[in-house]
Amino acid sequence: MEPVSYTAQWMAAARAIESERDDALFVDPLARDLAVPRGFELIDRYEGGGLLPFITIRTKFLDDSIAELDNGIAQVVLIAAGMDTRAFRLDWPEGTVVYEVDHGALLAEKDRRLAALGARPKVDRRAVPADLTREWLPDLEKAGFDPSRPTLWVAEALTFFLTEEQAAGLLGTLGGASAPGSRLALDILGRALLRSPFSRTFLDTLRADGTPWIFGTDEPEEFLAANGWKVRELREPGQPGVGEGRWPYEVQSRNRRGANRLWLIRAEIVGH
Repeated sequence: MEPVSYTAQWMAAARAIESERDDALFVDPLARDLAVPRGFELIDRYEGGGLLPFITIRTKFLDDSIAELDNGIAQVVLIAAGMDTRAFRLDWPEGTVVYEVDHGALLAEKDRRLAALGARPKVDRRAVPADLTREWLPDLEKAGFDPSRPTLWVAEALTFFLTEEQAAGLLGTLGGASAPGSRLALDILGRALLRSPFSRTFLDTLRADGTPWIFGTDEPEEFLAANGWKVRELREPGQPGVGEGRWPYEVQSRNRRGANRLWLIRAEIVGH
């Protein structure tokens, strides 16, 4: 499989580990089967640096973003969905359609494994094979996506792997396909984290594996605003309601420059 597919297995392995805790923030009963063959190996390879608790906290934050669907939003797009199983494990409002966009080979393998497990989605789930490095919105529309209706876009662990230009282009693409009332939930790295000696070994390992983390910003509100989105909520792991008690580091004051940060964001489309 491609390196990006192994990254999806790594995320699934992290969700499986969390699901088996007595105090789990969420339960993904399908994750362990979706993590093979390399997911748990990569967990060991990339251990340290608060990565596992961050994946857990991020997963819960994005789950909650979906649970809070409002404003007439009945279509949700999971971009670079990987081995995500939200369509199978969350409760969805009646009439919701969930689109999972990712590489065709990954989605095909995922569907094969889910079928073997007898898994059934709790929502109208539509897999959309697409190459996110090219024009992919036509593929999404062919699957039934309607850009005239409000959308919740979920971009989990995606911007890390893009250049700043690509990340801006992605936000612009989503904005251009968003009706008034549309929302966005995503995570973004702080730029300082990409230069921190604390992160160097981990980042070097990612680079050696062909999946380097590239983009981060210390001004997420400004970055989103420049690309058509207004931040409604900006959080960091360890803050109240966002992994408090599960994050192993002190949450730094926002005015402390150069702090390592992992941003969790809910945003809304700026009026057309």
